[in-house]
Amino acid sequence: MSGKAVCIYSPEFLRYRFSDTHPFNPLRLELTLDLAREAGVLKPEELLPPRSPAPEEDLALVHDRSYLEAVKRAGHTGRVDGEATLFGLGTDDNPIFPYMHEAAALIVGGTWTAAELVATGQCQHAFNPAGGLHHAHRARAAGFCIYNDAAVAIARLQRDYGLRAVYLDLDAHHGDGVQEAFYDDPGVLTISFHETGRYLFPGTGEVEERGRNAGYGYAFNVPLEAFTEDDSWLECFTAVVPPLVRDFAPDIIFSQHGCDAHRFDDLSHLCATTRLYQETARLIHALAHEVAGGRWVALGGGGYDIWRVVPRAWTLVWAELAERPLPEQIPATWRARWQPRSPFPLPEYFLDPPDAFPPVPRRAEIAEKNRLTVRRLLGDFYWPLSGQA
Repeated sequence: MSGKAVCIYSPEFLRYRFSDTHPFNPLRLELTLDLAREAGVLKPEELLPPRSPAPEEDLALVHDRSYLEAVKRAGHTGRVDGEATLFGLGTDDNPIFPYMHEAAALIVGGTWTAAELVATGQCQHAFNPAGGLHHAHRARAAGFCIYNDAAVAIARLQRDYGLRAVYLDLDAHHGDGVQEAFYDDPGVLTISFHETGRYLFPGTGEVEERGRNAGYGYAFNVPLEAFTEDDSWLECFTAVVPPLVRDFAPDIIFSQHGCDAHRFDDLSHLCATTRLYQETARLIHALAHEVAGGRWVALGGGGYDIWRVVPRAWTLVWAELAERPLPEQIPATWRARWQPRSPFPLPEYFLDPPDAFPPVPRRAEIAEKNRLTVRRLLGDFYWPLSGQA
């Protein structure tokens, strides 16, 4: 296999669709790949399909068999009954849709394909934009997530290759399902940056959640204040991630690039711009080469402004994976193709202009609260940081 990076995609990923009105719209995948092609950063030979849907034995590494059976039955019968709701199926967040098990298992298979290609040295970096379904729990669907693709792939890498992994979650919502899967496990370091659960689903991800038993000290959470902007977010990221990842010295890095922290996104109260997604991808890329032999698997995640945010954010992530420069402007061909369907004027640039949004009130106060959170998180582990002003 030539090239440093591959992008995992199949048109069958579009079958993971809850309804025509549900915010989790797989059209964002088509929009992203089309933009990456038009921008000249995605080559046809870099697109690979999943090798297969994840088999039940792989899914059972992190999910109960009873839950797997419930998902299959619900997707085949379409019935919302007591059993389905017991497993979080048939709710407003997770409506039942036809062949739900097959669609979700294919996304897990895509993330496993990416992970195995990277783990076996067939490429250095891999991206599954359909992945990052981080809210799925052992026996419960949640937050638009049926199966937890990242957790399954990491668990299989542990089983088949004995690899130690870092999981970095940048979604506006806490990466609770992945944290839960490895909460007792010192072989996986989970780090999640998200809006504080005081205001946002799933209401978890506090600093005090640090792991359990042998896994204590291997879970880290940075609950950011509502209305956090790029500069404060990146300040926290650079204070937390490099020392933790260097200390852990993983064999492979997984990162989840949910882009629902953007100002345009209606499902959070954070105030990021597309610059955040470019800068965090650059930092993770450098760390992967520094500590993990370049082995890096990137995933999608949340992102509900599918027109103005997701295609730009994930094209920026892919350009970093592929080590290709992007033009400043969005290709006119892409804008002309999709503008008739978009309810908003499509952006002209990949990076939001510095004056695109009005200043956030209480900016200094929000940044200082985030610094205090980082000090609480790292003080017990990295004492020099705890004394910073």
